[in-house]
Amino acid sequence: MLRTQKNKHLGLVLGFMLFLLSNVYAQEEQQSLISYIKKLENHFDVKFSYIDDDLKDIDIAIPKNLSTLESILQYIEDTFHIETEKLNDRYYTLSTNNQVNVCGVVLDNFADNTVMGATVELLGTDNAKITDNNGAFSFDNVPRNASLQIRYLGYVTKYVKVESLLEQGECPKILLAPYYEQLDEVFVYKYLTSGIIKETDASITLNTAEFGILPGLIEPDILQTVQALPGIKSIDETVSDINVRGGTNDQNLILWNGIKMYQSGHFFGLISAFNPYQTDKVTIYKNGTPANFGDGVSSVIQMETGNSIPENFKGGGGFNLISGDIYAEAPITNKLGIQFSARRSATDFLRTPTYKQFINRAFQDSEIRLQNNSTVDDEFIRDEDFFFYDFSGKILYDLNDNHKIRLSAIHIKNNLKFEETNVSADETNISLLKQNNISIGGQLQSNWTDRFSTHLNMYYSKYNLDAQNVYDNQVQQLFQNNQVIENALKLNTNFIINDAFNWNNGYQYIETGIVNATIINQPSFESELKGVIRTHAPYSQLNYNSPGNKFIGKIGARFNLIENLGTFKKFLIEPRINLNFKLANYLRAELLGEFKSQTTNQVIDLEQNFLGIEKRRWILSNDNTLPVTKSKQGSVGINYEKNNFYVGIEGFYKNVDGISTSTQGFQNQYQFSGEIGSYDVKGLELLINKKGDNYSTWLSYAYNKNDYTFDSIVPQSFPNNLDIRHTITFASTYTYKDLKLSIGLNYRTGKPFTEPVPGDDGLDDNFTPPRINFQAPNSSRLPEYFRADASAIYNFQIGRTIRANAGLSILNFTDRKNTLNKYYRVNQDDEIETVENFSLGITPNVSFRVSF
Repeated sequence: MLRTQKNKHLGLVLGFMLFLLSNVYAQEEQQSLISYIKKLENHFDVKFSYIDDDLKDIDIAIPKNLSTLESILQYIEDTFHIETEKLNDRYYTLSTNNQVNVCGVVLDNFADNTVMGATVELLGTDNAKITDNNGAFSFDNVPRNASLQIRYLGYVTKYVKVESLLEQGECPKILLAPYYEQLDEVFVYKYLTSGIIKETDASITLNTAEFGILPGLIEPDILQTVQALPGIKSIDETVSDINVRGGTNDQNLILWNGIKMYQSGHFFGLISAFNPYQTDKVTIYKNGTPANFGDGVSSVIQMETGNSIPENFKGGGGFNLISGDIYAEAPITNKLGIQFSARRSATDFLRTPTYKQFINRAFQDSEIRLQNNSTVDDEFIRDEDFFFYDFSGKILYDLNDNHKIRLSAIHIKNNLKFEETNVSADETNISLLKQNNISIGGQLQSNWTDRFSTHLNMYYSKYNLDAQNVYDNQVQQLFQNNQVIENALKLNTNFIINDAFNWNNGYQYIETGIVNATIINQPSFESELKGVIRTHAPYSQLNYNSPGNKFIGKIGARFNLIENLGTFKKFLIEPRINLNFKLANYLRAELLGEFKSQTTNQVIDLEQNFLGIEKRRWILSNDNTLPVTKSKQGSVGINYEKNNFYVGIEGFYKNVDGISTSTQGFQNQYQFSGEIGSYDVKGLELLINKKGDNYSTWLSYAYNKNDYTFDSIVPQSFPNNLDIRHTITFASTYTYKDLKLSIGLNYRTGKPFTEPVPGDDGLDDNFTPPRINFQAPNSSRLPEYFRADASAIYNFQIGRTIRANAGLSILNFTDRKNTLNKYYRVNQDDEIETVENFSLGITPNVSFRVSF
């Protein structure tokens, strides 16, 4: 037994010695490189030219398996970085290469985003570079043994050897690790897709620079994107008629760089009028609005362009099947910068499939039937000439580090000529429409001390709508004009009391003038209504953040003194509350409440007077036919997030008083009555979202019970025109390398409408012309709505500094025919006609964009 173990040990020792011998004999003995080169000259009958000082301190051991001169020289090159050059069959040169060119790309720790503006310094020298928009840098003729230092705010400084970069190949990726500092815990919820965040005050922030992809969208259309959020929808599929928690579109306060916008869409509400590539940040409030926001009893949608002077020039442009656009921002000096964007439609010279579907949706989506359900077979010939454009710009000037001036301007324009000929009746109707919005504003942002800052905002805005309708082969002509001019001065102050408290105070003066003019030639009628309302509104709000953010609170109030010159004067107090507190790990609750008011509304004229949503005209409250609209809202919500799994649920109650049937879009017996009433909404919103490294899936559900109350209507209470009881959205996004995919399903129950009394009693012949006898208001409902959308975007590089993407989207890819609206009218033969408006059919769109 003992001998067996000794033999075993001896075998191991012999094996190890054999292993060492095999390695020793696999190589020649170490020798100086110069002496080895002389052996090569004798063996291969060649001559080498070199400088002794470059090679004298180098020792070499050549592996036995290298037998050719070419393989030996290659080994010398790779091992000692000595360049060899063959002059002819006999003569070679050897030289050391200590100067090299090096480049790299700096990325964040997850290799998701490039780090633009990082400092890359060649240690021991004054040579330093700044990474470009793609995170790239390069140096020429640097020592091979040098080291680089890479620094960027928020990341750990990294040191890299030049030689290690060369070994990785051409322009390798360099990952920076985030610098972590122990701070109070901050709770924000990132959901749906990248760039959408729910803040601690329950507002939603959209960061367009980081925006991902949503179903049906290949470009980040701002007002389309907000409709992906629970509680925000457009019942008629437009961006100019956004309904937030059962409210009408005119009950949303839409701000661009602090300027109130009275026009928000192109193509009659199908496209947002704000260029997303210049817009830096969008904030949406559904409740718990800060005290500095007045107006908009349903929501606030605040858009802001970039507010810092750019360090480098950047821009881009692109096109889709509707329009093309460009944008850019550039530094003029280190204290002066500019931004601009421009977009124009191609609809007046290019008729694409997308354009045809939009035209069908806007003007030709109606099916007309008589009371006996027979279809009207009149043949129509339609011709349209339509285009739109928008331009926006901003000048940024820093007086110094503490005082900054910002000047903004935006111009939005729509032009249309629409001609429709009824071949059967030999009758032609022509509609002309011009819609313009021009707004300019200036801001002064000042930091007076470390604790006290102010923000002064002034603006002028003008909206103008001119419409001309020519009926019955130019027998009757209708001219309409709606003009809104608004001037405002707003001052906001912020005082940091201590680490936990800060105090906002401010004052706002807003003057709004509105003109409504109507001229009809037959029968002759002229009307011009003018009004001006001035609002003085001081406000105050106290904000508190407890240590560790266990409790976050905002309590404030707004004090409105409203004057309609020569008509009325009102004083309204609007309290606001916004509380957020920790219940347990990963679980927080929020309590929100607000009183709000507004003095501008949109009345909706006869269906045949205007086209699409443009039949709406702005009017002022007069405390008689239209009082100041006031709202009260409260909500309670709970949010849970852990491991990228988010669940949010919120219940709310909202009451809006001082509405008129003329502002609600009635299409029944109360369309022209101008009755004053209110509506109440009780609702629940649920969002479930699971995110991974390359995917996001979500399910949202909203329940609304929305009822009108009009004391002078029988019955006094009935469903709201926007009473959509159930809304469900299911969607998913997936990213594979440079490809982004998204698909989504949208379902909602039908909206209410009012039907005529069935049979012969449906028409009242006691009036001239006859009138329709309707059933109880909103006692019927449209069919359910269902739409499926999909989109794909592929990102790629064109050049070192030029990025590009191509996108494809399909709206309603099942081509379902959804009924959006249904109303009734009396034709020239004194028959009741049923008019149905339908949704977009299957609508493809493609885009191509470049940025640099």
